[in-house]
Amino acid sequence: MEDKRVPVTLLTGFLGAGKTTLLNHLIRDPEAGRIAVIMNEFGDVGLDHDLIEEATEETVLLQSGCLCCAILGDLAKTLAALIAKRTAGKVDFDRVVIETSGIADPGPIVHTLATDHQIAQAFRLDGVVTLADAATGMKTLNRQFEAVHQVAMADVLILSKTDLVDPFDLSRFEKRLEGLNASARRIPAHHGSVPVGSLFGLSAMREGVTSSDVDSWLGKVPELTKPDPLAGLSGFAAKPAAPMGVSPTMPVEHVRHDHRINSASIEVTEPIPATVFDFWLDTLIALKGPNILRMKGILHVEGLPYPFVFHGVQHIFDAPVPLKSWSGQDTNSRVVVIARDMEEADLKASLDMLLMRPKEGAASQDLPGGMMVDTIEMPF
Repeated sequence: MEDKRVPVTLLTGFLGAGKTTLLNHLIRDPEAGRIAVIMNEFGDVGLDHDLIEEATEETVLLQSGCLCCAILGDLAKTLAALIAKRTAGKVDFDRVVIETSGIADPGPIVHTLATDHQIAQAFRLDGVVTLADAATGMKTLNRQFEAVHQVAMADVLILSKTDLVDPFDLSRFEKRLEGLNASARRIPAHHGSVPVGSLFGLSAMREGVTSSDVDSWLGKVPELTKPDPLAGLSGFAAKPAAPMGVSPTMPVEHVRHDHRINSASIEVTEPIPATVFDFWLDTLIALKGPNILRMKGILHVEGLPYPFVFHGVQHIFDAPVPLKSWSGQDTNSRVVVIARDMEEADLKASLDMLLMRPKEGAASQDLPGGMMVDTIEMPF
């Protein structure tokens, strides 16, 4: 069945990153279609008054046909009011853009979209877009863990104010962003504007997606470098290298913040037994659920003719989407996890559980379905 829910884009970024400038360009662009923009307060947004047709205390109607509305104390109430007005024919829009405050965590908004029954029936998450200020971003990431969190949650990173920094500093900033979230595409903004196509249609959590759509959604997380087993035998231990894009003289806060976020991915070439996937997911969520910032992937399950795509934040997951029209020839499953306060090696060891295979004719080790698997000790 066609998914007729309204796509929702979260627009986040720390204070001063340029969210308002991007919004003003977006609502001018005819390719964006009719958008309902949800924001905290109109006074803080600075919409171009030349674009406004009429305004009330709760809504601003724009000449482009877009609608802006303030959060009525509760995001769920605001979304419910929007869909009620749309159903009654009072307003019309094709998608929703939620502009978060500069210090907001996108996680609770994702939870609302997934767990509120009324909201989940009408809306679906299309992606998280985070603006990263190239001019002040390094200092902001040093001082504010909220900014680090916003970067880690992103599907796309929009680099603003790149014209205000020299190429060397921009390269260092991009390397740091890659270290925090390697799976997110990075797109430079030109005077606050980016192509509309780079902001929308980000999620593969919909029927009819292609293999290239899934690849774009999952991005590419580099494999972790295995430690040298002979390192340190000389007795002269080398000083640990600074994180990517980090000067040895960087403040301690930089190291502490960045090292709290780690990403890892795995690709499994053969279909995965459902019991193996369920055991891995249940174990990871039970032990580390609050620290799982985002998890997404495509899963080929043994015995099924088509794959599923799935997405979750902490212990909250959207309903998996079966790709019944999948035309891809391979059976590779891919899983990407972005976690907080979890060592890279531990995260990778957890993902390696997906490589386990059931053994026949053996007693149960208290795993689902009474199966036996090659033992892998959980690292946490």
